[in-house]
Amino acid sequence: MSGAKKAELTSQQILDAGHALVLRKGFSALSIKDIVDACQVPKGSFYYYFPSKEQFGCELLERYVQSYEQRMEAILSSAGKSGRERLMRYWNAWIDDPQIGGWAEHCLVVKLGAEIADLSDAMRLILHDGVMRLTDRLARTIMEGRGDGSLPLSLKPEAAARTLYHLWLGAALVAKLGQDKAPLRDALVATERELACPTAPMSPVNSSSSSP
Repeated sequence: MSGAKKAELTSQQILDAGHALVLRKGFSALSIKDIVDACQVPKGSFYYYFPSKEQFGCELLERYVQSYEQRMEAILSSAGKSGRERLMRYWNAWIDDPQIGGWAEHCLVVKLGAEIADLSDAMRLILHDGVMRLTDRLARTIMEGRGDGSLPLSLKPEAAARTLYHLWLGAALVAKLGQDKAPLRDALVATERELACPTAPMSPVNSSSSSP
């Protein structure tokens, strides 16, 4: 194995271990010792790849945002599906995705949003910019749904995208507090109503059949 390949794998190993720990402990409570113990690398190796804990956090969030956007794009660009169908597949993935489980359970915006807003401006901006791109992509899909007749023309794409994302973000937070997916299912019902065309019946609310 080449030195470059080995370095890439070690860096990835540290990021993977850190991601799992951040989901459990948050960022402030996480120590570098926690990370290196989890992935069984020397502490010096951590600093070789990440000059500081904040830099580690920035790279972790950049990787998370990139991965999220790829998964989201795979759903929202599905061929042969209406705009509304693609949007509902995306929201259903928040509740249940056969590959990774519910997206809400792994959401770093829910886990770290409030914490890093006062902790690191660099990390805050990475998440904020990611959210802005996310809502822009939702708005484009809403516009496509209006064009194909699957979404009501009364929907204002940018405002509807922000409103729905905020609804789901709040539902994900309450679901996390209660360790119960009921708030997410409530959000799904509200979303179905918001996106229903007056002339078209709503599809059944069924996360297992609609998830990607």
